[in-house]
Amino acid sequence: MKTVIVCDAIHPVGFELLNAQSDIKVIDAVSTPKDELLKILPEADVAITRSSTDCDEKFIAASKNLKALVRAGVGVDNVDIEGCSKKGIIVMNVPTANTIAAVEMTMCHLLNSARKYVNSVNDLQINKTWKREKWYGNELYGKTLGVIGFGNIGSRVSFRSLAFGMKVIAYDPYIDPAKATDMGATYTRNFDDILACDFITIHTPKNKETVNMIGDEEIAKMKDGVRLINCARGGLYNEDSLLKALKSGKIAYAGIDVFVKEPGNTHPLLDLENVSATPHLGANTYESQKNIAIAAAEQAISAARGICYPNALNLPIKTEDLPPFVAPYVELISKMGYFAAQLNKRPIRAIKIEAEGSVGDYAKSMLTFAIVGALKETLGDSINYVNAKFKAEEKGIDISFSVVPESGYKNKLTVKVLTDKDVVTIGGTVFGETEQRIVNINGFKTDFKPKGRMIVFKNTDVPGVISSISSILAEEKINIADFRLGRDDNGFALAVILVDQDIKKDILAKLNALETCVWAEYAVL
Repeated sequence: MKTVIVCDAIHPVGFELLNAQSDIKVIDAVSTPKDELLKILPEADVAITRSSTDCDEKFIAASKNLKALVRAGVGVDNVDIEGCSKKGIIVMNVPTANTIAAVEMTMCHLLNSARKYVNSVNDLQINKTWKREKWYGNELYGKTLGVIGFGNIGSRVSFRSLAFGMKVIAYDPYIDPAKATDMGATYTRNFDDILACDFITIHTPKNKETVNMIGDEEIAKMKDGVRLINCARGGLYNEDSLLKALKSGKIAYAGIDVFVKEPGNTHPLLDLENVSATPHLGANTYESQKNIAIAAAEQAISAARGICYPNALNLPIKTEDLPPFVAPYVELISKMGYFAAQLNKRPIRAIKIEAEGSVGDYAKSMLTFAIVGALKETLGDSINYVNAKFKAEEKGIDISFSVVPESGYKNKLTVKVLTDKDVVTIGGTVFGETEQRIVNINGFKTDFKPKGRMIVFKNTDVPGVISSISSILAEEKINIADFRLGRDDNGFALAVILVDQDIKKDILAKLNALETCVWAEYAVL
């Protein structure tokens, strides 16, 4: 008999489903203090958690027999996925059960930002004030809505907004434009088109590319009186910038469901009359909570029985089943795919891998890890080792592997990510037993560890380039940790510059503006 522990509150239907299984013991630890929870975790084979339980180092250390962890919801910010992977714990989430709830919450804030329903209701019911002239609003009809992120939620918000007679402009560099245009929206690759809209809503994952996506610079380009909505993740809009612009009136109104630090009940945004804020209620409908509980329970049951791991984010690699030399290549191939996707942020059309040497015997298995790496930048938590090939097929991405003759390395892997515009080729190998190295980028020889922050800079091979790059980084107080340079026979060079600080968009823009620059991109591994 396997044991499933439920650490946080879920809809009763989830407990009913779990308790109906004759081969599963259920521990209800919803009301158990977190320090006491650590004492009973060793009994569990599978755990179901929500945001109230930090699945951190202490949690993982106490989970002596845990094989799987189900995060009942989308976000896994409170889960140490890397720590779970090292311990062999499979982490799963429930990514789509609350989609409709989040969409409808966004529509609530969108409508309220136009008509100030919350403010007018409070004025009448609390202050007993009847002032119709005070509450003139705006119609959604004929207005332009900018949608940042056109996935499950953003696309559905767009569909509903079109029904209100709005003009919708979609910005998402990772989708096929037809996904937007087929429903009657306009697709753009120019972010300034979004900033020119009457209303803006954001629906992206929270990552290095999207944190503070809207700040002072972006707000300055917006229309006076713009209205902003965020029901996705706290920090996608810079909260300090948002506060300033709301106080000045540049932003007429903001609908906020999420904050950087939660609970956000003391946030200064709450003091403003032109803000409607809700306490992260995007998933809080009875229907979505029921759907989440059912999905989480079903996943826990499947995992406990070892049948499958739906929505697994990190299927652990059983290195004991592989020759010792292969395991580092499995990790390396995923990093190479991720690296390639960061260097060319365009819709992916094909992912191909080539293997040289003995590692070629495992090329077919490694293709899955390359796919996960390449699509992680686009799909975030929704891509995993279980569904990777299905996701690629769903997006019309051609995947293939081949074994090729050796080119000077005992073992080497090459990942080719083909987009609608170009191809990025990354070659890598392992020195010694575990020393991973990137040794080729688009035909340029190089040699660096796939780890840390790095600028990749292609330029015409003329004197003074290194000093120009160094000057820009020095002005911005960016420390260079390493500088690797490769050259070709066609008059070009490619530099990989490892840095100690994050590179913001304006710094990258300065590098791209250099006369000698062909292109410059920023990547983190």
